[in-house]
Amino acid sequence: MLAGPVDRLDAGHYTIPSVPAEVARHAHVPDTLPVGSPGKVGVLELAFERRGGRSELTGHYQKAPLQIMRPLYFDPARPDLPYVIVMSTGGGVLQGDRYRLDVTCGEGAGVHVTTQAATKVYRMEQDYATQLVTITAGPGAYVEYLPDPVIPFEGSRFYQRTRVGAGAGASVVVGETMLAGRLARGERHAYTAFCNDLEAYGPDGDLLFADPLRLVPGRAPVTGPAMFGGHGVLSTLYAITPAVDAGELAGALHEAVAGSGLAGGASVLPNGAGAWARLLGAETPHVSATLDRLWDITRRMITGSPAPDRRKP
Repeated sequence: MLAGPVDRLDAGHYTIPSVPAEVARHAHVPDTLPVGSPGKVGVLELAFERRGGRSELTGHYQKAPLQIMRPLYFDPARPDLPYVIVMSTGGGVLQGDRYRLDVTCGEGAGVHVTTQAATKVYRMEQDYATQLVTITAGPGAYVEYLPDPVIPFEGSRFYQRTRVGAGAGASVVVGETMLAGRLARGERHAYTAFCNDLEAYGPDGDLLFADPLRLVPGRAPVTGPAMFGGHGVLSTLYAITPAVDAGELAGALHEAVAGSGLAGGASVLPNGAGAWARLLGAETPHVSATLDRLWDITRRMITGSPAPDRRKP
C-alpha cells in the first residue's frame, strides 16, 4: 500500500532538494504561472500488490497533468503482469513545472510502466523544470520502467532524478532515452541544460551505483569523444537483478549491441548489482528497436518469458 497520509501538494513533496547548479542557476519566479500553481505540479503514485495470482493496482493517487487509465493485461507470456501507461494532460513540460512519479511494488508483485508518448521539454525563458521518479521494489518484486524518449527543445532547462530501491531478490529494469533535440527539424543540442541522475539502492539502503549526466552545450562541448559525438539519440538500459549472473547478462547485452550497428556497449554494474548497456545512434527507430531487443534479452534471462510488442495499445 502507499505510505501514510502526506501533503502531496506541499512543495517539499515534489521539490528536488539538490538540483544541479547547471540547472538551478536559472531559478527565477516566472512572469507566467509560478511554481506550485494549478497545472504546474504533476503527482502520480502507484502501488501494486500480488492478489489472486496476479499483480493488482492497490494504491493510486494522481494530480493533473500526470495520470493513468486502468492497467492492461495483454501479455500472453505474462498474463499476471499489469501494463501501465503514464499520460500527461499537457502538451509537454514547461518552465516552472515540477513532476513526481512514485511506483511501489509489494512482495512478489510486478508491473511494466511506460509513457503514452515522448516527453517534450519546451523552451524556457525563466526558471526550469524537474521530474522526480522513485521506484520501490519489495522482496522478490519485478518492475520494468521503460518510458518513451525525452526531447529537450531549444532553450530548455531540465533535471530528472530517478531513485531505485530494490528489495531482497527484486529485479528492476529501467530504460532511459534522450534525443539531442527535434531531430526532424535539424535541431541538435540547442537546449540550455539537460541533467539527469539515476541512483540505485540495495535491500539495506546502501548505494549500489549512480549514473550522473550533465549536458550544458553553452559551457562545454557535448559532441566530442565519450559524449554524444555526432549521434542524435542516447539510450541506456539498466538491469538491477540478483536473478541471473551479472557477467552472463552483460555478455548477452554486449553481443546484441555489437550486432546492432550502433555505437555502444554493455558491462556489469558496480557491486554486482546487475548489468547495463548504452546505445548511441542517428535516429530514434533504430535505437528504440535495439533497446527493445536488449529488454527482451533481459526479461528472458530474468523471468524466462519474452518481452511483448511495445506498441501502445
